[in-house]
Amino acid sequence: MGLRNFQINLDNSKGIFVSGETVSGRATLDLESEMKVREISLAFVGKSNVHWSERQGSSDNRHTVFYTATEYYFNNVVCVFGKGLGGGDEHFLQPGQHVFPFSFVLPPNLPSSFEGGKGHVRYTIRVSIDRPWRFDDNTHTILAFTVLSALDLNQEPLATNGADATDSKMLCCWCCESGPITGTIKVNRVGYVPGESVYFEASVQNMSNRACRMYATLDMVTTFHATTKSCNSFYRINTTPHQDLQPGDSEVWGGERFILPPLPPSYLAGCNIIDVRYILKLVLVPSGTSMPLHVPVEIIIGTIPLQSAVEQYQQTLASAHPSAPPQVAMPAPSYNESIMGSTNIAGEEDGEQTQGQLDFTPTYTYYDWSKSA
Repeated sequence: MGLRNFQINLDNSKGIFVSGETVSGRATLDLESEMKVREISLAFVGKSNVHWSERQGSSDNRHTVFYTATEYYFNNVVCVFGKGLGGGDEHFLQPGQHVFPFSFVLPPNLPSSFEGGKGHVRYTIRVSIDRPWRFDDNTHTILAFTVLSALDLNQEPLATNGADATDSKMLCCWCCESGPITGTIKVNRVGYVPGESVYFEASVQNMSNRACRMYATLDMVTTFHATTKSCNSFYRINTTPHQDLQPGDSEVWGGERFILPPLPPSYLAGCNIIDVRYILKLVLVPSGTSMPLHVPVEIIIGTIPLQSAVEQYQQTLASAHPSAPPQVAMPAPSYNESIMGSTNIAGEEDGEQTQGQLDFTPTYTYYDWSKSA
């Protein structure tokens, strides 16, 4: 059809924005021959969507139930050429390059971008070419960008607090009841930013007659809310194993840490159908057929670090470089792609004619605290 290239470029090459900022750029259409066009339009869309299915019913009446919900933050369509600017259904673009600048101001209180298996918060720019008598393959190009919502840990009342949890489990072996296994996990504060280390301490008493495997995990727990039902999804961020605990033994496990990778902030504020939380958990697995014991504490992942953490970082720098002039220093934030990987963002309206960035990975705040390590 004579189309050499069709793409969107942002003036902000990083593609990272906050609420209230202006998203500007240009859509470029490169033609090797004349093209008949009804209209060219740009759509700026910000929305969240959840979707999953479940098999339900008895064995003779099994059926699939679909759960969905959608929440729009903006949905603006602007015509940049053709019918929407006046005139008839047929307009002509000559061979060569055609550039269509755009500018759009993001509304306030937007949730952070998020891509999960059962839902997403997504912000896109889509340019569509509507061609006369081409009902089945209108041409599109699409670009997704990241929106970051600030979560200042200094404004979170619990962020500086420590947290701990204890639980126990009785083990049974046929007719003989064994003693309990008891586990405790604790952290000295619950508020962190990506790049920080989460230090934890655990203690375990194994009064059972079985060996017990132990490890700690950090999970992202995402709750998706459809119209009539909610469901949880678990993403394992990290796992740290520890030596097995023999029957009758006790163990104090300290000094371990998880370094937080680029992750979306807790809660996903501004989105009413997706909730994100982070759980640090001690897991005790008795040998045999018993179920594991899970001992969880919740931590908060923000985008702006605690002032107390920054001060500790400054003190560490000062002690490491005593001859350096005094200064107010803190690790500068960078922006790294989510460890959860990319998602194909093509929609139902897309097909072989769709161009642009179809695989998208959100980008999140990350602080390099390595100088204080």
